[in-house]
Amino acid sequence: MNIKDQIFRIIILILFFITPTFAKYLRFKYTLRLANQGNVDAQNDLGVLYRQGEGVVQDYEKALVWFKKAAAQECVNAQFNLGTLYQHGEGVVQDYEEALKWYNKAVAQDNSDAQFNLGVMYQRGQGVIQDYEKAFEWYSKSAAQEYALALSNLGWMYQHGQGVAQNNDKALECYSKAVALGCKDAENNLATVYQNSKGALQNYEKAFELYTKLAVQGNASAQNNLGVMYQYGQAIAQNYTKAFKWYSKAVAQEYREAQYNLGSMYYNGIGIVQNYEKAFELFSKAAIQGDIGAQNNLGVMYIVGQGIAQNDKKAFEWFGKAAAQGSKEAQNNLGSMYYQGLGVSQSYEKAFELFSKAAIQGDIGAQNNLGVLYENGHGVVQDLEKAFEWFSKAATQGNTDAQNNLQRIHEKGLI
Repeated sequence: MNIKDQIFRIIILILFFITPTFAKYLRFKYTLRLANQGNVDAQNDLGVLYRQGEGVVQDYEKALVWFKKAAAQECVNAQFNLGTLYQHGEGVVQDYEEALKWYNKAVAQDNSDAQFNLGVMYQRGQGVIQDYEKAFEWYSKSAAQEYALALSNLGWMYQHGQGVAQNNDKALECYSKAVALGCKDAENNLATVYQNSKGALQNYEKAFELYTKLAVQGNASAQNNLGVMYQYGQAIAQNYTKAFKWYSKAVAQEYREAQYNLGSMYYNGIGIVQNYEKAFELFSKAAIQGDIGAQNNLGVMYIVGQGIAQNDKKAFEWFGKAAAQGSKEAQNNLGSMYYQGLGVSQSYEKAFELFSKAAIQGDIGAQNNLGVLYENGHGVVQDLEKAFEWFSKAATQGNTDAQNNLQRIHEKGLI
């Protein structure tokens, strides 16, 4: 480095303590000069400055130009940065295939950030067929380099059995490592293991301690989970007032699970005066964000006319959204609408299809309804043995309609 560059750097260091904003500008000018001279690291750094708007007006398109210059010279950080621009559509039309191309170049140089992002894309099915096993593989590679978010996501996959056999012990191990590396999300997830595990791993006190710490810091998920613990008296005396308080804090941050939980308190009048209008408002917010429980509940409220004018077509619409996401309750409700011809043309065949999906998932109402279809030959060839089978499944779980149906067909000597 020549004497002019040394002096320039000393000046920047001095000015940083006096005028940070001007120092950022000088850093930008210095980086620009090096980038124009062909310094590959400076070209990548310049792209970062343009992307973040540090010392210069934010400009994603210029960031793209400089990342491309550096990436063409095999700068691994630039390759990763290019991938993120394409993945998120910053300064360029969103293009998952192009993002994958640059991430793959970066992982060829063992870049842990790119390994993590590839895991995300496989987990979400962005630009590739959704593949949890591949997601797990890429998260594992990134986690091996102590990438905190990768460890947290690995923990989540172990906890929920996604791409790997469900294993709470392994989830706890991954979350703990991520927490030690400073990952706040992992801290919340660690608490969920303590809260929701069975047997020796369950520890409501530790969960409550972690949630409280994070909730006070403004973590919406922890605020919601703390509300759950107060509502159901886990590790602490049941307290609906405090549950309401913490759900409300999370709702203020548009957290959909809290919107659903607070809506349920209003709907059922738990700890507060029952208010269908408030419940409808909160379920609507959660449903728009994709919460299947809220979507199903909106369908119920529309079909009954609770907190909103009765509307079969709207009920059908919301049951359909939740059913498409696999909600067994919504599949049963939607099947009932097809069976009765409410908000849609009557179709026993569609009712049979939906009742079957819900019954296989264990919905006892659907199991009884499926028995009815088999008994009467509606939407399916009449089969009294099948009717008996489904009535029996529902009856043994306490469904009184199924118990009555079993008794009726027995008395008639049908089976």
